[in-house]
Amino acid sequence: MFFTSLGLAGTALTLPGTLELAALTLGSVLPREPRRGDPARCGKLAVVVPAHDEEGGIATCVRSLLACEAPPNGARIVVIADNCSDATAARAREAGAEVIERQDRERRGKGYALEMAFAHVLADPDVEAVLVVDADTEVAPGFLVAMATAFGGGADGVQSRYLVANPEAGPKARLMNVAFLAFNVARPRARERFGLSVGILGNGFGLHRRVLDVLPYTARSVVEDLEYHLMLVRKGFAIRFVEETFVRADMPTSEEGIDTQRARWEGGRFRMIREHVPPLLREVLAGNRTMLEPLGELLLLPLATHVGTLLCVLVIPFPPTQLYAAGALGLVGAHVLSALYVGGGTAEDVSALARAPLYVAQKAMKLPSLLRASRKDQAWVRTARDPRPAATAG
Repeated sequence: MFFTSLGLAGTALTLPGTLELAALTLGSVLPREPRRGDPARCGKLAVVVPAHDEEGGIATCVRSLLACEAPPNGARIVVIADNCSDATAARAREAGAEVIERQDRERRGKGYALEMAFAHVLADPDVEAVLVVDADTEVAPGFLVAMATAFGGGADGVQSRYLVANPEAGPKARLMNVAFLAFNVARPRARERFGLSVGILGNGFGLHRRVLDVLPYTARSVVEDLEYHLMLVRKGFAIRFVEETFVRADMPTSEEGIDTQRARWEGGRFRMIREHVPPLLREVLAGNRTMLEPLGELLLLPLATHVGTLLCVLVIPFPPTQLYAAGALGLVGAHVLSALYVGGGTAEDVSALARAPLYVAQKAMKLPSLLRASRKDQAWVRTARDPRPAATAG
């Protein structure tokens, strides 16, 4: 009876995520029907770059944006230097960006910076939509035109592919690249195929003025993108996946950087699960089917946690749940392979999967720190960057 209860509990915890993963795996490989749009029908774009102590990379980001093919009605590049103690603002100006400087030691975090920057750029009546690009990011040459095309086709919001720029930096960066292909390419691709809002990934996304007029950017958690997307879907808006363009950013390779980033992303996600699953479940049971997929997304635990839980179910001596766990683990494998296929994975990415069991074990050991990061009062902490020299205008 004890083992039966444990097996059923593990099954109940993972079954919603398994069903979500099955749908996303199928959707990711469905053929694509391209959407049409005219970039000339989109007014001026504004690109907001939130930056906190980013003097080493901000110039590279700004130059990448300025080197893009210009959309028909132009674009403003605006860096918001948020609570900076270095030369971020100066390096951004030298590179050619407009710069806003913000100092507020009480109201800290990316959400506050974006709220201020959005208000600033939307004061310009010619700006029709706002894009967000992180300060450690480079963008594809056609990024601005592709986003303007989607807005010209009527999109409320847009999300490009968000890729790893340095997968060759080491085994952990390579494994992170596989995770990004799954989370940032295959899953939004699937949601796009099903006609759903694809989500906001925090980098390389954009919002139309009409959305921000109705729903100001007031998300405050350390995963403000996930929080805001739930608010957006409740209001009847949707984010489209602009698969033909991308942004890419370096992933940290130091233990400190990896741990900080993982705690912020996954700890924040655990907080969203705790706070938002009960009300979402009530909404779905009351007949609001638009919230069913966001609920499924939240119930799908971070993939390493999902796999670790399934492995526990697999070793519990209760055959029905063991059979379920074996099938669910096979589905995880299919999901990763489909992500490598649609995301353009390489042989090196496939080889990196050999380290996945070690990664799952390490994640299990760090679960207490992830749960601490899920507290409501958890402050936003900048990811430690790998050392590099400060850039100049050049």
